[in-house]
Amino acid sequence: MAGENGFIGSIDQGTTSTRFIIYDHDARAVASHQVEFTQFYPQAGWVEHDPMEILESVKVCIAKAIDKATADGHNVDGGLKAIGLTDQRETTVVWSKSTGLPLHKAIVWMDARTSSICRRLEKELSGGRSHFVESCGLPISTYFSAMKLLWLMENVDAVKDGIKKGDAIFGTIDTWLIWNMTGGSNGGLHVTDVTNASRTMLMNLKTLSWDEDTIKTLGIPAEILPKIVSNSEVIGEICKGWPIPGIKIAGCLGDQHAAMLGQACKKGEAKSTYGTGAFILLNTGDVPIKSGHGLLTTLSYKLGPQAKTNYALEGSIAIAGAAVQWLRDSLGIIKSASEIEDLAAMVESTGGVYFVPAFNGLFAPWWREDARGVCIGITRFTNKSHIARAVLESMCFQVKDVLDSMNKDAGEKGSLDNEKGEFLLRVDGGATANNLLMQIQADLMGTPVVRPVDIETTALGAAYAAGLAVGFWKEEDIFESGEKSKNSKVFRPVMEEATRKKKVESWCKAVERTFDLADLSL
Repeated sequence: MAGENGFIGSIDQGTTSTRFIIYDHDARAVASHQVEFTQFYPQAGWVEHDPMEILESVKVCIAKAIDKATADGHNVDGGLKAIGLTDQRETTVVWSKSTGLPLHKAIVWMDARTSSICRRLEKELSGGRSHFVESCGLPISTYFSAMKLLWLMENVDAVKDGIKKGDAIFGTIDTWLIWNMTGGSNGGLHVTDVTNASRTMLMNLKTLSWDEDTIKTLGIPAEILPKIVSNSEVIGEICKGWPIPGIKIAGCLGDQHAAMLGQACKKGEAKSTYGTGAFILLNTGDVPIKSGHGLLTTLSYKLGPQAKTNYALEGSIAIAGAAVQWLRDSLGIIKSASEIEDLAAMVESTGGVYFVPAFNGLFAPWWREDARGVCIGITRFTNKSHIARAVLESMCFQVKDVLDSMNKDAGEKGSLDNEKGEFLLRVDGGATANNLLMQIQADLMGTPVVRPVDIETTALGAAYAAGLAVGFWKEEDIFESGEKSKNSKVFRPVMEEATRKKKVESWCKAVERTFDLADLSL
């Protein structure tokens, strides 16, 4: 990869952990550090993070990664050109701009406490659940930031008072981090990027600015919202008190959009990221495609203030790797997440068991907030290996459901086949290290799955964005990915079509069993 000597840093702030990775000009990671932070579950369906703990985790990761790189002989102090930032999307923070302190814990993207607000709006608004789809591409759902912000405005006195006094400001995690890193209450920059803004329900997808009608309808004051910038531009410099003062923040993307860039997905190409949830995006080029099959219209990326906007269709799955964590932490079936592959491989099938992890409802393409998890087909023959395999299959079935919807929405021209006429799904994220999971995914889709050598493409995408902004890399360095794909591992389907069809039918029956279970009495 052409480029000057030096380094680009990348903050990857995820749902359960924070990482800082330092890349050289060949896009190789030379050092990294990762810190897990606390998950709070104050009630069933509620999930929170402590914004101050997240802030501290970023500081620690930057300092430790730089120490590691220096110890290995890399002159990062003199050679760091810029940093990029990628974050868990939708997670919502409101804080005091005078004290710099959060006015409530962050409400996490998978939190479902806003369901009553969603139902109320669906009844009140003429367009029902789809009232804002035309402007923002998103249905009314607990998933998105606007609903979480409304909950805070209606239920937290400190937020109400702060807004009344003009002291409260809103942001997703990227906004919270950038504001603090550029000065905080002493002149911090209150900004977000187009991809994170696209997940609030408040940004107009065509104008890439806050939609006046939407914020007026919802009663959200415009003055608490951050300025929207592109994904690749110099936003500001890191302030004193941080490990790398004076370094430019030059890239910012929501995690799934960063993975699109890290995978170098051009128009017609799709990727699936397997993390706590799973997120499948198809780059649709410079035209937003409205979904008729339960998908979201969103952005891929915008690589500069004057650059063309790339749009995407997205299918979001709330529970993927989180189901494996549930097996480990709640049921004790495994001691570590990596054990699931060997346990599931002890049986050749699930023995007729189907598991649907609708812990807080179902996202795309079903959008059923009344759904709850089920495990069906259990017999006396069933053992923990069958259940482990059913958990892995549940992740793959959900991805297949989304890709089927994408094909319907984007049409035959929506995806680029290779020279053999095959559609290739690019995959990334920690769970893709599981070879059995990847083979099951290929089998259930009936198409190949391509896993890159570096499966952590989210952090790489944020680094690319920052590197582009400061001239460290050029777009052709990133998108001419022939060299990178040579070493990728390809999983090809081996399952017979008749078996695949029967399993998909059984999965659909299992999904239907999850509906209308949210009100079960305790």
